[in-house]
Amino acid sequence: MDVGTYEIEAAYEESHWWFVGRRSLFLAEIGRLHLPKDARILDVGTSTGTNLRMLRDAGYTHVLGLDSSEESLRWTAAKGLPEVVKGDVCDLPFESGGFDLVLATDVLEHVEDDAQAAAEIARVLKPGGHVLITVPTFTMLWGLQDIVAHHKRRYRMPQLLRLIQRPNLVPIRSYYFNFILFIPILLARRLLKLFKVKLKSEAEVNSPFLNGLLGRIFHADITVAPYLRPPFGVSALVMAKAKQR
Repeated sequence: MDVGTYEIEAAYEESHWWFVGRRSLFLAEIGRLHLPKDARILDVGTSTGTNLRMLRDAGYTHVLGLDSSEESLRWTAAKGLPEVVKGDVCDLPFESGGFDLVLATDVLEHVEDDAQAAAEIARVLKPGGHVLITVPTFTMLWGLQDIVAHHKRRYRMPQLLRLIQRPNLVPIRSYYFNFILFIPILLARRLLKLFKVKLKSEAEVNSPFLNGLLGRIFHADITVAPYLRPPFGVSALVMAKAKQR
């Protein structure tokens, strides 16, 4: 990501509607696994630490982050979050079968060889361990955030499911989310492009009123999306399980 994007994320991730809602969704999905608090958890693509904050606050005690950027290490250390190791998701510096859960949330779209990244995630999971994956979806939504975050692609659900089934992973839950705001976000991105608005991140397009309004909408969205399973959304989520070897 651009350095400015890290700065904006670090400033907003604790309270911005998008990050708050995602943490709520992720905690709900992780809760379904009934993991012990001492489970070994790896957060791949830690960025400025939103998932590390979530896991720490939820009481998990064996959490490790990984990111390829020095900016990530700097911001997470400044916040006093769990340890982050510098490394590459396509060549994870960990032994095989070492983690009960891996989080790869909005990571695969940054990687040239996403198949290798998925294979490495599968390798470091214990047999029967789980991975929580989210990605941005639908190329028509390509916009400022994809550019400043250095995305390589956006996905559709069938493409994502094929990708993670190549290694030793079995999808057990999958759905699109952030579907209620799909059209407003599409229109907003078209307007930002049309008027050539210069921003470090879309997170800057915010106010206390807007943050509260979008937070309530997003909360409703993530509450029903796992059950409604809409045919589209700004993001896709897959929970997958490593096969027994």
